[in-house]
Amino acid sequence: MKTALGIDIGGTKIYAALINGSGEICSEVEKYSTPKTAKEIVEKLKEIISKYEGEVEFSAISTAGGVNRENTKVICSTANLPEGYPNTDFSSLSNKPVFVENDANCAAWAEYKTGSAKGMENSITLTLGTGVGGGIIVDGRLLKGKSGTAGEMHFKMSLDKKRRCTCGAYDCFEIYASGNGLRLSGIDVTGNKDITTYDIIEGVDKGDEKMLRAYNIWQNHIIAGLCGLADIFDPDCIVLSGSMGKFCDIEYMEKLVNEEIVTMPTKILHASSGNYAGMIGAVLLGFDKLKLD
Repeated sequence: MKTALGIDIGGTKIYAALINGSGEICSEVEKYSTPKTAKEIVEKLKEIISKYEGEVEFSAISTAGGVNRENTKVICSTANLPEGYPNTDFSSLSNKPVFVENDANCAAWAEYKTGSAKGMENSITLTLGTGVGGGIIVDGRLLKGKSGTAGEMHFKMSLDKKRRCTCGAYDCFEIYASGNGLRLSGIDVTGNKDITTYDIIEGVDKGDEKMLRAYNIWQNHIIAGLCGLADIFDPDCIVLSGSMGKFCDIEYMEKLVNEEIVTMPTKILHASSGNYAGMIGAVLLGFDKLKLD
């Protein structure tokens, strides 16, 4: 079976491994610290790709930031990647094809092809971490939108201008549903500006009343967003992934979402593709796009 090189570029780390057309990892997963400048990221990618170029059909890169419809260029970056990163010429990294896609879209495709959403033609995957990413599958196809950046989770939750989001606007879903959103809910409840998400989760485990209140506020913010997404897209399921997704009470969420939405009931599921979903999804999307078996 043919293989590709999967690479996942995050704000702090880069993963790389050989992956086949079934989404199976065929080598050890290598881990690198993400360089601090765009030039250094390019040099690191060249170094990684050169090691495996002779063994693979193409390289597939999962990256933070919006990616164009042609899967060749980052057209808008995120705060956790350096200035100039969108100018990266990915095609120059290899003599073989280089496929690029947004990391949340890659995670969504991995969940659809090999994970919790397998067999479901309509699904949404949310990556809940410091921020919130989203990938949407409609009728078995990844929703890209006119420019390639569909699935951004920056729709309004409030008009109060209470919380400034990383995008610069106020009161987006991301600033309520992310790990940062949980921290801000903890500050609202306790008045302690030094509180962390770890403090809140630890307090929940210990039954601390204030921490439970902050946690429940956070979950209900997520539920409000899930209801909107479910009503718009009528998905078979919504998959919660990322570092914060594992803390969600999906049975509670599913019950409340299905009590409120006007579309047919949906499932709320934990992700199952793990930390390497970005690489796996990028390779599987690459095989489809490049028409390679």
